[in-house]
Amino acid sequence: MEQGVRKTIFSGSSKTVITQSQATLRPSGSRRLWEFRVHSPVRLVLALHNHQPVGNFDGVFEGAYQDSYRPFLDVLADYPELKISLHTSGSLLEWLVDHHPEYIDRLKEFVAREQVEILGGPFYEPILACIPRRDRIGQIRSYSRYLEQLFGQTVRGMWVPERVWEQTFAGDITDAGIEYTLVDDFHFRGAGIPPEKLHGYYFTEDEGRLLKMFPGSETLRYTIPFQDPWRTIDHLRHVGGQTPNAVVVFGDDGEKFGTWPGTKDHVYRDGWLRRFFDVLRENQGWLKTTTLGESVDNVPPLGRVYLPDSSYREMTEWCLPAEGQLVYEGLVHRYEHDEAWPQLKQYVRAGFWRNFLVKYPESNEMYCRMREVSARLESAQMTPAAQQNPALLHLARTELYRAQCNCPYWHGAFGGLYLPHLRNAIYKHLISADTALSQLEGHSGRWASREIADFNLDARQEIKIASDRLAAYIAPARGGHIYELDVRAARVNLAATLNRRPEAYHKKVLAGSNGDTGGAVSIHDLVTFKQPDLDKRLSYDAWPRKTLVDHFLRPGLSLDEFQRSHGEIGDFVVGVYESVVRRNDKRIEVEMTRTGQAGDQRVTVTKTVSLDANAGGQLEIRYDLSDLPPGQPFHFGVELNFAAMAAGADDRYFYDGAGRQIGRLESIHQLESAERIGLVDEWLGLDVSLDLSQFGGIWTFPIQTVSQSEGGFELVHQSCAVVPHWEFVADESGKWSVRIDLSIDTSAAQAKQLAESKPAMV
Repeated sequence: MEQGVRKTIFSGSSKTVITQSQATLRPSGSRRLWEFRVHSPVRLVLALHNHQPVGNFDGVFEGAYQDSYRPFLDVLADYPELKISLHTSGSLLEWLVDHHPEYIDRLKEFVAREQVEILGGPFYEPILACIPRRDRIGQIRSYSRYLEQLFGQTVRGMWVPERVWEQTFAGDITDAGIEYTLVDDFHFRGAGIPPEKLHGYYFTEDEGRLLKMFPGSETLRYTIPFQDPWRTIDHLRHVGGQTPNAVVVFGDDGEKFGTWPGTKDHVYRDGWLRRFFDVLRENQGWLKTTTLGESVDNVPPLGRVYLPDSSYREMTEWCLPAEGQLVYEGLVHRYEHDEAWPQLKQYVRAGFWRNFLVKYPESNEMYCRMREVSARLESAQMTPAAQQNPALLHLARTELYRAQCNCPYWHGAFGGLYLPHLRNAIYKHLISADTALSQLEGHSGRWASREIADFNLDARQEIKIASDRLAAYIAPARGGHIYELDVRAARVNLAATLNRRPEAYHKKVLAGSNGDTGGAVSIHDLVTFKQPDLDKRLSYDAWPRKTLVDHFLRPGLSLDEFQRSHGEIGDFVVGVYESVVRRNDKRIEVEMTRTGQAGDQRVTVTKTVSLDANAGGQLEIRYDLSDLPPGQPFHFGVELNFAAMAAGADDRYFYDGAGRQIGRLESIHQLESAERIGLVDEWLGLDVSLDLSQFGGIWTFPIQTVSQSEGGFELVHQSCAVVPHWEFVADESGKWSVRIDLSIDTSAAQAKQLAESKPAMV
């Protein structure tokens, strides 16, 4: 501060005037800092968000606990004057209650002495934009009750999952009993608020319902814990010199403190967190750590705001199409060094979270299935059956809420959608909820049903055929594919596949650079390769990797060519089929017909998918080809893709017609003349077999993606492609047919569930 300069600081109705004579210059190591004797303090809120998704491996939960959650409290315990606001997702908190009750007991002590404020939110961490309004309110209320019973503290504030915000959420959040929340300062800048007015909180409203909103500092997200603690202190001192009664919020993942690559040694072994807490303690004369609730109680709001639909900055970039993301990155790199960029960037917007449902059709499939279950639950809850069986209704609702966990619905610097075990967890809970609702709807014993609706929200009709064992979703307008195939006993969707598609970060894979320095860097800047030669594994799919994808192929086509999407000469792969559904009490048939091109010829394909309640674990599939020119050679194949069955282990394997194991599920096979092949996942207790009425060739190969996650770029097994194919010459009748029996044996899965449900013998 220059000699003679006066600065007026307002605090409520009072004001303080300080000059050079009221400040002291004090050395601290190699640094020199101003300490103000008289001033309004800068309030720093450290809001941590601890989360592990539904379906993550126990080892990952345990590792994060040992590396982040427990040691953070160990250090915080030595600084009782420092306060934090803490959000723990419901999926993680339930795990902690079961596996580390001592952590819960310890956290209760922090809460009792008001060192930790507990933040709520939707129970299982859904993106609010991804779930119906009734479920937003239901999840938030449910989690607040759970937290209040567990910790004895009223829940006033909440964490917005992934900071995905739309203005109408304000009304839903207040209806759920929440008073305040936080999102990024990026949201506020998008509303035109300049950086110097982002050090406090605002109120917003929806239909007259008021909600207080804090902006989280993007600057602090990048200094904590990656830069020297004094960088944060310098920033806060600058803020305090500009803004009276400033409230600055750091809101980010608790996993940054030990779980992110390189951070465990950096934060704990090398002492970053203790140094950070030490400098906070040293500067208590002007810097006060506090909570969101205390800030609301002691500092007036800065005004009213209406925020645009947004998320944190990086998320808005990830939801762009790959080509749009590259264009956006190019524009930023072109202008970020321009002198006008600090003002310009405030008005530069990228994408909108809901477009993940467009970018990734597989995400949309989960979203639509979840909405279907939610709507059925809404209809069922007031029925006499639900009133008579509240436990079953509660089970269905809990399973639905768990299936709304956000992580597998999107993809960015984290694996998310690309991690099969997380997608499988979504379907596990959806299928469990679906099965409970089927019981509430009166289904019992052996049954079969069909429903026709626009299930996937593409403005076309799909067909759902279901039994007490299976549920198949068929899209006649898109190749007649089975795009979901649920196995109730194993609680898996065998069609939960994922296509290989271009991603913006693939340019880094092709460049082959490895930026892993072994130190702690932001996860957004990390470039690490978990396997060698990933650039050679990049491949993109030309059609959806679903089941019953119909191919007319060039005669003599090799497996290698087919794997590279070569040799297709038909237009049936995603062509529109006309459909007819026939049914009686126990059997349903879906007949789909299309006349299209097979090379130079116009041919007709009729495929019929049948489900019989008395053989509920089997789909009977029949292909009838007609209008074939006599004497003309044809090469016809039917592609089936099987997800949910993991690869890379000896207990997950293929077997041939003689029952012999012929390789793990990631193995490549070219069976020349076969009438049977099977896939086994002993861990799931699942045996899937294909029986062909005509001998033919069978190709198998893995579908593997190159994607990025917290640990770097990696190769991930997504599904097994199994392609029966036949080469034949059309006879005088111009017809050819084949039957495929798809049988799913879940006896081992049912035995496993029965054993797990029995009480332990004492």
